[in-house]
Amino acid sequence: MGIFFVLHGLAHAVGILATWTRVDVGFRDALWLLPGPVRLRSPIGSAFGAVWLVALVGWVIAGAGAIAGAEWWPALAVGSAVVSLAAMVPWWDAMPPGVRLGILADVVVIVVLLSPLGSGVT
Repeated sequence: MGIFFVLHGLAHAVGILATWTRVDVGFRDALWLLPGPVRLRSPIGSAFGAVWLVALVGWVIAGAGAIAGAEWWPALAVGSAVVSLAAMVPWWDAMPPGVRLGILADVVVIVVLLSPLGSGVT
């Protein structure tokens, strides 16, 4: 599971690249889902790059914690999943289909770790 978390975290680099650079990683410069004409490549979109970065760092640390057998990694994984969702959901129309699978992964992690299934995971 720890390796999955690290890889999932590193996958957030595409959101950082999409918001902070002109590197083509498959994102469109679409409007966000919230009211207002805000695009991915705007100052607000760039601010979301920082949210993607926080999710990346959180997932990588949670993965390292899971690999090391630390007791704190489930809480960090849930927090990282929430931050990841906050970074991705507003840009649903801008994301390539493969990136949307990350939303599913975040939801599964939250559900499993916050349910009775997650009580014996540590």
